[in-house]
Amino acid sequence: MSASPAIQSEPQDVVSLTRQAGESAKKLVAEATRRVRTRVLGSDGKVDPAKLETEQHAAHGLAWLATYGEAVRELGTYAERLQAEGRLGETETLLVKIGVGEYLDQMFGGIPMSQGEMVRPTGSLGLTGKELLQYRTDAVEAAIHDGNTAANRAALVAKIREGGGSATIGATGLDEDMEAIRSEMRRFGQAEVVQQAHQWHLDNAYIPMEIVTKMAELGVFGLTIPEEYGGMGLPKISMCVVSEELSRAYIGVGSLGTRTEIAAELILGGGTEEQKQRFLPGLASGDILPTAVFTEPNTGSDLASLRTKAVRDGDVWKISGNKTWITHPVRADIMTVLVRTKPEEKGHRGLSMLIAEKPRGSDEDPFPVAGLSGGEIEVLGYRGMKEYELAFEDFSVPGGNLLGEVEGKGFAQLMQTFESARIQTAARAIGVAQSALDVGLRYAEERQQFGKALINFPRVADKIAMMAVEINIARQLTYFSAREKDEGKRCDLEAGMAKLLGARVAWAAADNALQIHGGNGFALEYTVSRILCDARILSIFEGAAEIQAQVIARRLLEAA
Repeated sequence: MSASPAIQSEPQDVVSLTRQAGESAKKLVAEATRRVRTRVLGSDGKVDPAKLETEQHAAHGLAWLATYGEAVRELGTYAERLQAEGRLGETETLLVKIGVGEYLDQMFGGIPMSQGEMVRPTGSLGLTGKELLQYRTDAVEAAIHDGNTAANRAALVAKIREGGGSATIGATGLDEDMEAIRSEMRRFGQAEVVQQAHQWHLDNAYIPMEIVTKMAELGVFGLTIPEEYGGMGLPKISMCVVSEELSRAYIGVGSLGTRTEIAAELILGGGTEEQKQRFLPGLASGDILPTAVFTEPNTGSDLASLRTKAVRDGDVWKISGNKTWITHPVRADIMTVLVRTKPEEKGHRGLSMLIAEKPRGSDEDPFPVAGLSGGEIEVLGYRGMKEYELAFEDFSVPGGNLLGEVEGKGFAQLMQTFESARIQTAARAIGVAQSALDVGLRYAEERQQFGKALINFPRVADKIAMMAVEINIARQLTYFSAREKDEGKRCDLEAGMAKLLGARVAWAAADNALQIHGGNGFALEYTVSRILCDARILSIFEGAAEIQAQVIARRLLEAA
């Protein structure tokens, strides 16, 4: 094993430099926000929806620029925290230096919003090259110059190889309790999931119920549910750690816990005390498996256009309508169903949330209950729970199962869960990205070409380095949003940024891992083919990347 190439600055230098560069990045984002805002304001001084749509490229570009600025600042906070704890070693310093240098360089030169869309401050956001110079301070220049260099990437890969590449690369910045949870989930994933996951995927098979039972025994389903309702009462950041590690083993397993998390959050935030006592203990124990039934054909993210209706008939609600992209409905015991109970009310004001109970089904008899039928949607990845389109025809729900026993609040109740949902999706994305790094690194070490392992070729090693760097960036943004949530702060902006970036990082990692495999990566027998399919969904569900950027941009522009 070759020695690590020397890095050019001491750990304390990177902390100071990143802090200074982060301030410059913040000012650049503020000025870009001001420039875009002048283009979308109406005559009343408020953001004009029509103008915002016309300027969508600039607005979404601003969202990405702000996300990068937040990422740079969080890398600085991460380095500062580790330095104070005496844990800022060479690996962590390299992760920060490369990440800060690369993201700053992109902020000034161009950020990829997707494979074919670039946002540039000079073209998209209205700044001139001369104006940009005032934000490209000495600290920014130094961070870029000494950041994503060939020497630093080589040094990072050498540190990764020294560590065997099997564990999380670099300190995560979390405390011992959270790392103990991580270790437990990692052991479970390695022992029970990793070796079987690819066959489940190839067979389009359900995750076995014995796996679900073992997850329940580990407390996965009750992590953040308060102790008074049978849960563990842990902070949201614990769910990040669990979702990340379980998704590293297989995204389907990682997503089982998040389904319960969302159902529990709906009931905690909007349910009556009787509803909390009735449903939360079963959710926490895993005895009750939930599914979310929100999306409809032809509505997608436009939930205010939802048409599925529920009509009160004596002591019950009767649901009629169609839903689509419903995950794990066959084996679910309860469905949280968003319905229109007030047809006279337009938009979201007529929507309500029902907790619909049902018996578990099977492949042979998926919906053994009157008024509910459905067909499976075959998908590229994200298997193990199965996707369905559902049809309701006078499906009965007890009157007492109207969430909160109040009509017209369904959309608001759902909105309360968006922060947690996006934080968890970002965590799942980190896990998928980490699994891509795992298999990509292993293949690069084992595969011999031209007399040496692939890892010894700089272009292959560079891919490994950047996977590790961007995973760390996404992780720090996600943990930051979880901390904000745990402190009771509004964090829809931060959660949206974490989800937006995390999804892209997962796709890039999976794509690069497959490229390292070459032709073998295109073969179904190789795990990386499944990871690529799993990664692709992350920029679509829980808010497509374009919707996510729109939400972030609107928050920035309205707050300016």
